[in-house]
Parts: sequence; structure tokens; C-alpha cells
Amino acid sequence: MPVRKRHALVATAAVLALCIGLATIAALAQGAARAQVTVYAAASLTDVFPRIDAAPRYSFGGSNTLAAQIEQGAPADVFASADMKLPNQLQAKGLCSRPVVFTRNMVVIVVPKANPAGIHSVYDLTKTGVKLVVAGSGVPVGNYTLQILKRLKLSAAVSKHIVSRETDVREVLSKVSLGEADAGFVYSTDARTVAGRVTAIKVPAWAQPNLQYGICVVTSSTHKSDAQAFVDRVLRKAGQAKLLAAGFLPRVKPVAKKK
Repeated sequence: MPVRKRHALVATAAVLALCIGLATIAALAQGAARAQVTVYAAASLTDVFPRIDAAPRYSFGGSNTLAAQIEQGAPADVFASADMKLPNQLQAKGLCSRPVVFTRNMVVIVVPKANPAGIHSVYDLTKTGVKLVVAGSGVPVGNYTLQILKRLKLSAAVSKHIVSRETDVREVLSKVSLGEADAGFVYSTDARTVAGRVTAIKVPAWAQPNLQYGICVVTSSTHKSDAQAFVDRVLRKAGQAKLLAAGFLPRVKPVAKKK
């Protein structure tokens, strides 16, 4: 091989090696620059949040329990709640940034596929012998359930059929899907996750609460820029598309067109 050609090959190999080295260094630097944030999020977000961003460390549960843990100093960077009340309370105490609405949802009734109690509407929950499971008071979906029953004037008639109060929406869903209860109140998005085991029954639209999810950066976070970057990913078009694909509603209610 001519000397000139051999030198050219050597030079080309050196340039390629340099490029690979620089790319590796850049990738490592980017990975090091982005810290792993800890996201405390409502149980109803268990399936969708990792689809939006798989990198964070997630802790899913009842929003009220997570908020209490943040108040006690738990090392969270982001708080995503199934309501606006809890993050607003944290902000009022200086424990998180101003929360923003990032999605919405609806409450439905779920019954086992076999539906042994013959429940076909919310009014059937008053039938003798019905075993109803709900989330506890303080859990957002539990509060929404109480609002719905109050609006329908069914609080007294239905409450006597409640056999257990769970710590989050997924616990309610589990009890119904396993046939341990005749019915339960959950979010429509949760019902979709076990569509083969439960049937969702709609609640009258006029009885639905204003169900908005709020997200904020925890004040004590040591990774605030990365925490805010996660919030931004949830709010961007791609993040919103994943929420919509999971059955969540647009963060802003569409304005009805005039006829």
C-alpha cells in the first residue's frame, strides 16, 4: 500500500476515534447533567407517567398520603395530584411551586364483568345487599365520590352499603376486579386498565365534579431545574398526547361551539 494512502487511512481512523470519543463524553455529560428526580404522583397516573418519562423514580399512591409525606419532609422533587386542592395547600405553606393543571378525568362506577348484583346505574347502588367499596375521605377520588352522591341526593341511601374505604383508587379497582365487592367508584382511566375484568358505568354528566389534576415542583427539591424539566415534559404536546391516549381529558375543557 502506498505510504500516502496508508497515512490517509490512519488519519481517517484517528478522526473517527476522536468523534466517537467526543460523542461518548457528550452522552456521559448529558446523563450526568440530568439528575434522577423523584416524582410523587397519584395512583391513577401509575401507567401513564412512565410512558411520558421513564427516567424518574416514581412513588404512586393516594394524593393525600403523598402530600402528607411531603409535609413531613419526604425527598420528593415533583408532586402530581389527582386534584388541585392538595398542591394548592402545599403551595400556601411554601412547600411547592404554584401548581398548574396538567390533565382532567371523570369518575365512573365499576362492577365485575359478571355483575352479580345487577348494577346498571348509580341508582342501583341503593339496592339491598349491594357491597360497595370507595376510597377514603381525603383521597381525591373519595372526595369526588362524596360530591357525586350528594349532588344525586343518594348519600344516605348509598353510604349504608359501603363495606370498605381504601387508601387510593387502585385499591378500589382491585377489590372490584377480584369480585370482592359489587361496585366501586374509580376514575374512567383506571377502569380502562382492567377492561377485561370490569364494566364501567357512567355517572350522570351533571353530577360530575370539576376533576382537575395539579402538578408542582417541591420547594425542598435539590434538583429543581430537572424537576421543572419533568413538569414541562408532562405539559408539552408529546406528554399531553400520551395522557389523552390513556383516556385522560384535555387539561383545558374545550369551549362548546355555538350553533
